[in-house]
Parts: sequence; C-alpha cells; structure tokens
Amino acid sequence: MPRFETTRRVPFTAEQMFAVVADVDSYPQFVPMCEGLHVRSRNEADGVTTLVATMAIGYKAIRENFTTRVVLQPASQPMRIDVSYLDGPFHHLDNRWRFVPRDNGSEIGFWIDYEFRSAMLGLVMGAVFDKAFRKFAEAFEDRARQVYKGPAV
Repeated sequence: MPRFETTRRVPFTAEQMFAVVADVDSYPQFVPMCEGLHVRSRNEADGVTTLVATMAIGYKAIRENFTTRVVLQPASQPMRIDVSYLDGPFHHLDNRWRFVPRDNGSEIGFWIDYEFRSAMLGLVMGAVFDKAFRKFAEAFEDRARQVYKGPAV
C-alpha cells in the first residue's frame, strides 16, 4: 500500500493555500497527470462544502477516471480538506490536507494512502504516481504564486 506524507512551509497564508487546493475545477491546469475534472455535485451545510468529483488522469497510453468525495472545512482548526474514494481503479484512496497559519506564511500538510485494484496497474502506475505525489505540494505552491502574483506575507 503506497503512502506519501509531506509538510511544507510556504510564504502564503493558510487561507490562500486552502483556496488554491479547494479550487478543484482548476486542477487540469496544474496538477500532475490530471487531464480533466468534473464536479458532479456540490453541497454546503454549516460552513462545510462537500463535493463529489471525477478526475481523469493519464500517463502515456494509460487513462483512468476515479471519483472522490471532497470535504472542504475552512472553519476547522486547522483548516482541512479530506478526500475519500468512491469509484475507479483503486482498491482504496484516502487523502488529507491541513493548513496551519505560521509567521510569514503557513504550514501545509499533505497525506495520501492508496492502492490500485489491479496489481498490473499498480506495477505500471505505482512509480509514476509516487513521483507525481511528491510533486503535488510543489505544484500547489507554484499555483499560489500564479494566482496571488507572489508571496502574500
């Protein structure tokens, strides 16, 4: 079961980074291997937004779609985004983001645990996914630089 976890200090506020990660509609523009994303539903209640979204991923000749439930919790301390797997090529996929305010920026925690349903797909895509996940935090920080035109703090 591949698992990856990282914590990064960034020169953007926790609110700014939360907004970048929560903007799932923009993922095809900057997320590694994301070729498309369709938000199937969006519900808001008590300050929490829950999305169901299908992401199209691709690498060379391999194309897959998977659907997740994304729970955006901007009022929690720390702010958080929790992603749970609903359907697709995985046996399971769990993903968590945490956004903690710090002096001169914020600390972003990213954690993902996944396993492909097919051992063959796992062999083919495993190393590629591992490399992509290692670039995720950097991709979101780069996106924040684009959106906010440089560090906010």
